[in-house]
Amino acid sequence: MMEIHAITSQPLKPRYQRCSECDLLFCVPRLAANQAAFCPRCNAKTLRGRDWSMKRLTAIAVAMLLLMPFAFTEPLINIHLLGTSINASLLQGIWQMSSQGNPLTASMVAFCTLGAPLTLVLSLLYLRIGHTFGMNLRPVLLMLARLKEWIMLDVYLIGMAVAAIKVKEYADIQFGNGLVAYLSLTLLSILTLIHMNLEQLWARYYPQKKRREGSPETLQVCLACHFTGTADAQGRCPRCHTPLCRRQPYSLQKTWAALIAAMILLLPANLLPISVIYANGERLEDTIFSGVVSLATSGNVPIAGIVFIASILVPFTKVIVLITLLLSIHLKAAHNLKTRIRLLRLVTWIGRWSMLDLFVIALMMSLVNRDQLLSFTMGPAAFYFGSAVILTLLAVKWLDSRLIWDAHATGNAEYTD
Repeated sequence: MMEIHAITSQPLKPRYQRCSECDLLFCVPRLAANQAAFCPRCNAKTLRGRDWSMKRLTAIAVAMLLLMPFAFTEPLINIHLLGTSINASLLQGIWQMSSQGNPLTASMVAFCTLGAPLTLVLSLLYLRIGHTFGMNLRPVLLMLARLKEWIMLDVYLIGMAVAAIKVKEYADIQFGNGLVAYLSLTLLSILTLIHMNLEQLWARYYPQKKRREGSPETLQVCLACHFTGTADAQGRCPRCHTPLCRRQPYSLQKTWAALIAAMILLLPANLLPISVIYANGERLEDTIFSGVVSLATSGNVPIAGIVFIASILVPFTKVIVLITLLLSIHLKAAHNLKTRIRLLRLVTWIGRWSMLDLFVIALMMSLVNRDQLLSFTMGPAAFYFGSAVILTLLAVKWLDSRLIWDAHATGNAEYTD
């Protein structure tokens, strides 16, 4: 039975809907404007109720844009090291990474902490202005649907706490002037992502005419905009103009390729040093695991646990889960389908937290860089680790979850928890 969460307001007409996660076709009953509908088979949220208006989203976007110069350039942490006051800002850490010969790794950090949040803000402002001037809004709406897992301001905030605890061994720490702006920006970005209803935006800017009469079985769901309908004359989704396919082309091949590449990169990422500290002429190298052990033995067990989960447990869990899911699809396993779809949602949610180590390194490089007496540099493992994290994120994104349920559609076994 379909689960519906009601809040208020004017009812909408019933319609057919396909679930984008398991491809089940069902009829959504008459819903109020602020009701949400869940798939009766896999419990995926297929329709969200009305949420924040475009006017409110625009106001939040303007506020975020005004906060960004302070959050990105003002000091987040201040330390006193060897008689010198040192400030660390987000931009400073990225610049240090790039200037020390690691531009690719610096670009990974820059995209997740600068590029993706700025793209979110500019996209919302573009929707507001572009609609007024009759501009094409489809590419922006499609991009907004893919931005959520790449905006990592909250992960960087945890990285700031880890870096502060590491630096505490060498210096006195104070909060910087930009921390309030950064906290405000992070909170606003989280609220925006929670309350931004893309279905509502699509319906506002590209309302669809009544669907042609015909067999409901011919209806397809567009994975790009989640519209359920029939293809236009060019075989595209009538709303977002993305080509409609029964299943994502080459989904398994792309997922396997990204996963195998990530597994190969995880070997040097965990065996090579990820950070190097020069203290009084002595070179101290840390791998990901030895860094966790160092935090734990220095009395920071909770922080060590966070780093262990984000940098070791999460990447290897994603690899194991993805291998299990891919093999189950190839073997056409028809049991425990709900458990498998829950596992896929879990790795989708936790995957972004693996970038924590790179954010810690970026902050440490801007805080501890005092020439020969004491300096912190990035080890060769950082690039391999960041690349592996991005590849696992792409592998999860490219896996068409509907392939998991095809075994149930063609097999004799009932799906079970």
